[in-house]
Amino acid sequence: MNSVAARARQIVPARRRGRKLPVLWLVSDPVRLPDPRPAAATLPRGSGVLARGLSAPVLAGLVRLARRRGLVLLVAGDGRAALRSGSGLHLPERRVSLGLLPFLRARQAGAPGALLTLAAHGGRTAAARVRRLRPDFVFLSPLFATRSHPGAPALGPLRWGVAARRLGIPAMALGGVAAATAGRVPRRAAGLAAIDGLAPQAVAHPPHCLR
Repeated sequence: MNSVAARARQIVPARRRGRKLPVLWLVSDPVRLPDPRPAAATLPRGSGVLARGLSAPVLAGLVRLARRRGLVLLVAGDGRAALRSGSGLHLPERRVSLGLLPFLRARQAGAPGALLTLAAHGGRTAAARVRRLRPDFVFLSPLFATRSHPGAPALGPLRWGVAARRLGIPAMALGGVAAATAGRVPRRAAGLAAIDGLAPQAVAHPPHCLR
């Protein structure tokens, strides 16, 4: 078994909207992993996929795959696309998200699968967004040094844990989560999210990360 997946199995799932949250998340990337379907097909049932910057045909195929294999899907930055596909919505921190109000209305009305997540990097900005938008959980990064952002300072396990506690909602550990680091993920993590750690075919081209 993949060591990242093995570490995720040790995590007790948090619950939101009457369901258990996935403890294992595959993250796509428009440059490094533009088609996450082969990797998603190997995930354990009940895992999650965060779809970022996918073409329409790839996203449509991923939606079908997620339904067939019992995966939870989040669409980044496009509330209408999330609603059309019956998926959750992920809000990057440094990019404008489209269709947010229609998604929030549907979510308030009880639309099934309408999970809302945020990208968070610690600090007051993340805490303020959590208070304002009341997401189900956050992807808190970067835990470790990551090829998505070469040279960017990592939080490290201690600072990551402190930041997660201050946010006060479940936090998925993202950033450099791989075989060599999975054992150092803080116990406070509600789940593990990775590109390379779950998709060995991911390429290390110049970074293009929708944060």
